Amino acid sequence: MSSRRGVGLSAFQNRSALSTQYASYGASLRSNHASSLQNQLSVFQSLLHNFALQHGETIKSDPTFRAEFARMCNAIGVDPLAGSNVKGKSGSKGKGSWWTQTLGGDVNDFYFELAVRVVELCRATRGENGGLIAVEECRERVGKGRGIGGGMDISDDDVLRAVRSLDPLGSGFSVVTVGTRQMIRSIPKELNPDQSTVLEAIQVLGYVTCSMLEDNLGWSNARSETVIQDLLADSLVWVDAQAPEKGYWSPASMGLDDL
Repeated sequence: MSSRRGVGLSAFQNRSALSTQYASYGASLRSNHASSLQNQLSVFQSLLHNFALQHGETIKSDPTFRAEFARMCNAIGVDPLAGSNVKGKSGSKGKGSWWTQTLGGDVNDFYFELAVRVVELCRATRGENGGLIAVEECRERVGKGRGIGGGMDISDDDVLRAVRSLDPLGSGFSVVTVGTRQMIRSIPKELNPDQSTVLEAIQVLGYVTCSMLEDNLGWSNARSETVIQDLLADSLVWVDAQAPEKGYWSPASMGLDDL
């Protein structure tokens, strides 16, 4: 006969008590870790605030420094533009964005005025580019204009942040990537994969024809014609009818020297 004994009730009770102790210890570790991280984050935010006060003028005047500072803010969960127009429960305006509280209204006003100028530019050029404009082209055009651009350098990062500040308004403005370029889309319409492929090919080659799409992508003539006609209807490409076969190019892919 075997001399081994079965597991008794006390063994199950001991195991249950041990599991409870492990769970309690794990919860305690998680709580302490979260508290430690929160303390570290508070220290980082305090240091960031002091840094902003010390280098405020440089942040306002130097676009590269301003972009790097904004990236530092994002890295520790500080959104510089958050709460810009938030109203308190009493109905009165809150303190404003973090930019406003730390550096005064100049930087905050800069981004919102820049957003207005970007909207104006996108609407003015929609007829020539179908509502799709490169970020660097937008920067160049706004920088050459009056108001925001006059006497103040603007970076691509400034333009991107200005566009993103429009998100709460449901304006339909967004940033998309076509090939290697970031584009501002000012029409509430998604590009389908075929349209993105054609625009990327135009960006690389300068122009495309239906036969080029059929030979290089294996598309049928009907597929190539359909995509091209959709892009033409939205003014995202223009047609060159002077060559033996019609060529199609995008005004959004023009060089900045043509501005």
